[in-house]
Amino acid sequence: MGLEDSLYLGKGQMAENNAQQVAKIRHIVEQLSLEIASPDEAREMLALKGAGKDNIVI
Repeated sequence: MGLEDSLYLGKGQMAENNAQQVAKIRHIVEQLSLEIASPDEAREMLALKGAGKDNIVI
């Protein structure tokens, strides 16, 4: 989620940056008693290579 997806934090309240949007969604997720994945956990779930794992062969 980012400013390219939505400019608002709530009704009539424009987001100033992506960090505000991330903080809001994190708050909502935690209020639902769900856990936020770490960057490494998210990479694994999405089958991404991650930092330093680009598999470049020279």
